[in-house]
Amino acid sequence: MRSALGLLLASVVSAGLIAAVWFWTSSPHAEWSSAPATAKSAQAERLPASAKSADDVDVTGSISGKPAAASPTTPAATPATAALAQPATPCANPDALGVSRVVEVDTTGGPGFGFENFKQLDFLADKEVVLTFDDGPWPGNTPAVLKALADQCTKAVFFSIGKHASYHPEILRQVYAAGHTVGAHTWSHANLNSKKLNEQQVKDEIEKGFSAVKLALGTAPAPFFRFPELQHNAAAMGYLGTRNIAVFSCDLDSFDFRKNSTPDKVVQTVMTKLDKLGKGIILMHDFQKHTAEALPELLRRLKAGGYKIVQMKAKAPVQTLAEYDEMMLKDEKVPVSSTRPVNSVVQTVSQ
Repeated sequence: MRSALGLLLASVVSAGLIAAVWFWTSSPHAEWSSAPATAKSAQAERLPASAKSADDVDVTGSISGKPAAASPTTPAATPATAALAQPATPCANPDALGVSRVVEVDTTGGPGFGFENFKQLDFLADKEVVLTFDDGPWPGNTPAVLKALADQCTKAVFFSIGKHASYHPEILRQVYAAGHTVGAHTWSHANLNSKKLNEQQVKDEIEKGFSAVKLALGTAPAPFFRFPELQHNAAAMGYLGTRNIAVFSCDLDSFDFRKNSTPDKVVQTVMTKLDKLGKGIILMHDFQKHTAEALPELLRRLKAGGYKIVQMKAKAPVQTLAEYDEMMLKDEKVPVSSTRPVNSVVQTVSQ
């Protein structure tokens, strides 16, 4: 009896094992079957190094004024961070000046760039140039600068005045959409080294400028800042350091703001200084008409002289302060970039 019962139990166990093996080897399981598809999708989106086109540029490692270490103040990736990456557009000019490389800046601690005022970070090689423009956006002049840069498929850094961003947000959005880096240049172009401004007023000029640029763009700009008239002081520099905002001076000034300046003088000034220095961050103003007129010839001269353009981008966008964002909305009535498509706001009902 016991023998018969044992045989019966053994038969049941064997049958169960056979059924289990058959089930697991023949049935599709979501967590298993999806894995190969995911891997294939990832491989399909990734281009091999050999597929790099002539329009691509090398991205170097981070530039920082401090050792590369984890910082509790470094923001995590957010949708605003992702918005800093503008899509590259193909270059239609086979002989364009272009961009030789892109550098990413870690702005932790507020590093300074430009040997006119800062001597710590010499990241440019011989014949490398960074194009920078102050005081925009401005009708006529800024679009003309953008066209000259687009014709040569090259990029620059634009330091916008907050008020000008609030006057012409659509032009500043054109700057950003073209793939250029956008920073800030105070709210009203006040001299922050002036004894007429107290500590709070200096802070207001800095923060209102960044908030105005952010609201005009519809996304946070780079934490790149340039003092009006290059007038720095220790207190303001210290504050920008606590905010992890990089400060820009220049290596050579075009002096395009002078009353007697002309397009020819702008080109001659830049090229004379550049040929002497061999490289550098160039300071110009997209606010100035003769700068816009000079730029096509200047870019041609840079190309002919064997100079190469380096674009500077930020590792992460600036983190504006909520109180100043609200101040711009309530007190200054700064126009805000709409996220709604035009056809959801305005529709043709009769034609």
